[in-house]
Amino acid sequence: MRRRVLLASTAAAALSPRIARAQKTEPIRRVGVLSGATEDNPITRPRLAAFRQSLQQLGWTEGRNVQMDIRWTEGNAENYRKYAAELVALAPDVIFAPGGSLMPTLEATRTVPVVFAIVADPVGSGFVESLSRPGGNATGFMQFEYSLNAKWLELLKEIAPGVTRAAVLRDTANPTGIGQFAVIQYVAPSLGMEVSAVNLQDAGEIERGVAAFARSGNGGLIVAASALATLHRDLIIALVARHRLPAIYPERPYVAGGGLISYGADLVDQYRRAAGYVDRILKGEKPADLAVQAPTKYELVINLKTAKALGLTIPPSTLARADEVIE
Repeated sequence: MRRRVLLASTAAAALSPRIARAQKTEPIRRVGVLSGATEDNPITRPRLAAFRQSLQQLGWTEGRNVQMDIRWTEGNAENYRKYAAELVALAPDVIFAPGGSLMPTLEATRTVPVVFAIVADPVGSGFVESLSRPGGNATGFMQFEYSLNAKWLELLKEIAPGVTRAAVLRDTANPTGIGQFAVIQYVAPSLGMEVSAVNLQDAGEIERGVAAFARSGNGGLIVAASALATLHRDLIIALVARHRLPAIYPERPYVAGGGLISYGADLVDQYRRAAGYVDRILKGEKPADLAVQAPTKYELVINLKTAKALGLTIPPSTLARADEVIE
């Protein structure tokens, strides 16, 4: 009996270094993330949590077989360029670059695989050759087609028929900000609307721009999708309430925070799906061969409490189409 125990112990001792070496040789893959927001941003947090959770469900555990290097740009153009170059220098296996992070990332590298999300026009912006065959080092998920921006103006007119003027809060440093405004401007005459732009640069400019627009009557606000709008979400909602402007936003968190109405893709779902592309690239597939995908779900969210504060009655037909009504 003692001999058996001794032999078993000897065999285990001989195997243990091999087991340890096998465990240590599991490669740690590196995933860079370039975020346009701040680390504590309430809109970005659930998105990134969904991205991480999806990666884990696909078998990628931080600290075991994947390392995630995250950089927060706080919507600053200089930070975008600085941190994109910093991530590339770390030699990651893939970079996740949502929204406005994509352009500086591609300026920093045309060889490291890149997965994007929340990008409006990847073909028109020159990020990919085509949706079906991206062709380069980047692929991912579109936020919307520009036709969606026309829907924002239509919805604003639908819930506030007295509105004849609309200000579009947009980021001029982002090509999609210019594109979104162009589409809204194009459809405005057919709705009897006059549109103007309020540029997103910093808190002071936003306050001055919204206040100046609100001095004349019959106005409403459209918040175009951008990382800067996300960064200044609370300020924008507060200004809109102060000046009693009906406003439409690109996604649900604005309405949950007190905004009137939003219409756009489920962006948490986009981060979740982006993790699937990161997984496929880590397993050997090429971005050039992975088709850019459009959103699979759009959400219409309405805040009735805010509507009441503005003296608006939401049409029953609009309420019937809503995915969520906050009371």
